[in-house]
Amino acid sequence: MLTSTPWLAILGIGEDGVEPLSPAARMLIGGATLVVGGRRHLSLAEALIRGETMAWPSPIADGLPAILARRGQPVVVLASGDPFCFGIGSLIAAHVATSEMLCLPAPSAVSLACARLGWSMQDTGLLSICGRPIEALLPALQPGARLLVLSADETSPDAVASQLRARGFGGSTLHVLEALGGPRERHRSFRADQPVLGAIARLNLLAIEVVAGAGAQVIPLGSGLPDDMFEHDGQLTKREIRAVTLSALAPRQGETLWDIGSGSGAISIEWMRHHPCNRAIAIERRPDRADRAMRNALALGVTGLRVVSGAAPDALAGLPAPGAVFIGGGASAPGVLDAAWDALGSGGRLVVNAVTIETEALLFAAHAQHGGTLTRLSVERLDLIGGMHGFRPSMTVTQYAACKP
Repeated sequence: MLTSTPWLAILGIGEDGVEPLSPAARMLIGGATLVVGGRRHLSLAEALIRGETMAWPSPIADGLPAILARRGQPVVVLASGDPFCFGIGSLIAAHVATSEMLCLPAPSAVSLACARLGWSMQDTGLLSICGRPIEALLPALQPGARLLVLSADETSPDAVASQLRARGFGGSTLHVLEALGGPRERHRSFRADQPVLGAIARLNLLAIEVVAGAGAQVIPLGSGLPDDMFEHDGQLTKREIRAVTLSALAPRQGETLWDIGSGSGAISIEWMRHHPCNRAIAIERRPDRADRAMRNALALGVTGLRVVSGAAPDALAGLPAPGAVFIGGGASAPGVLDAAWDALGSGGRLVVNAVTIETEALLFAAHAQHGGTLTRLSVERLDLIGGMHGFRPSMTVTQYAACKP
């Protein structure tokens, strides 16, 4: 039986150890039958611990059963700074009701960094490359931006500087803030195009003042990224059509998109760029295109794209329910349109782009059955015609969009 009395305390602790802790936090540590944390945390609190200790295993989730087995007994989990700022708090909260826990945060490294630099926290971007691909940083490289980046280890400053140089941001200033809040705290700065500092502590945070040089590879914030930002073999929803398609899909925070016949993955990638919580599953029957979609996602800083190699509708079995479905290829295959529509819940959106009359006929039938809208989209681009110029039309796209009641 679950108890509503807090038995689990999640306590933030800084590099300055137990001295700044409140009397309540000290009492909780001393009275705990089990204290859990990283080896560094356990060492910092050693003087107060009276019960058993457990250092987090790898992966950390493997330590949860030992904590849950003590339900009803006083247990303390130690965390760096604020446990709910890229910390252990959210992992534990997924398994323990908030009524059963008490959290006493300490100042986070983010708060301390802004205080040291004189930066406004609400105007500063926050990212983590701890356990995440470094490419996650790329969309945030906007001219004039200020970013705080939680490092993975002592190699992170050099890795980030290399990324900045490679993408034309070599004039950016990097601040390396080590062991914030403790006796070993240190703050050093260097430009990304200059030699990296000497030995760096494993525990560090990076602050970046972004400066874009001429020709810097800035990833635009809007929909409809330039076509040349995607590697493709011609199977690409072109820029103007892509922008209209994203508008029709109407992304909402936290939704999942099925991108059927994803080709280069452009629609999935742009869907995920609309909000950090958005997810997309690209379904592509050709393995070479599936691999290309993953490369495009990484190059554009969309590190969470899931690619399923297979043909719809069979490849759709067992996938998480979508909030929206886009079909850019394969809509004429038997059962695909019906499977996509059936997978949507109330308020889900289906958008299909067609260029052949055979697929158009299916869209007319879908429109008659489910309602929605049919739109013809045509784009003409300036091109050379002999020694002169003229507008050359692309293939007309018929777009079907419907919202499930």
